[in-house]
Amino acid sequence: MNHLSITNFIFQQRGPYNLTIPSGQIAGMQGASGAGKTLLLRAIADLDPHQGQARLGNLSCDQIPAPVWRKTVGLLPAESFWWFDTVGEHFQHTIPQLAGYLEQLGFEPDVFNWQVNRLSTGEKQRLAIARLLQNMPAALLLDEPTASLDAANIETVETLLLDYCQQQQAPLLWVSHDALQLERVADVIYFLEKDGTLQQLSGGKDGR
Repeated sequence: MNHLSITNFIFQQRGPYNLTIPSGQIAGMQGASGAGKTLLLRAIADLDPHQGQARLGNLSCDQIPAPVWRKTVGLLPAESFWWFDTVGEHFQHTIPQLAGYLEQLGFEPDVFNWQVNRLSTGEKQRLAIARLLQNMPAALLLDEPTASLDAANIETVETLLLDYCQQQQAPLLWVSHDALQLERVADVIYFLEKDGTLQQLSGGKDGR
């Protein structure tokens, strides 16, 4: 089973952290501002230096090239980045599920012809989710995936990500400032204190 686990994990003099997310389950994470939630996601994604071990099933972060790890353990940053002029240039069009993801997120096929500079913040956020899922990652690291969305689109994105988690049996680490959202989506919820201490909270689907 592809459990996502971090063991004796240290980054930027924070930690050590020990955390396991079973296949097909969602761990929610809240935390004080500046506690290091985003930094933790970046370190797990092997974007920032770290010590200790990050594993997905039998796959170890330190035993494969970083780009391969990041394709397998996909990170959705809080702010998406766009390098080309049109939306379509950011997509590989290689999986049959992509059209369905885009449709579920509220986009018609002509979205690939849109200029990136015409996109709203919310459209960028939803398209970034589709862009991430086109790689079919085996685990997801989500940094405020719905922060810029209205209520209807929040529900849409939550449904899509929950479905993906179950269908792919992918472990998810979901960072959100919205405690009610984590109560809806997460099997377990953690809180990252300002001093870097990680505590498991009551609540979440397993805590009710």
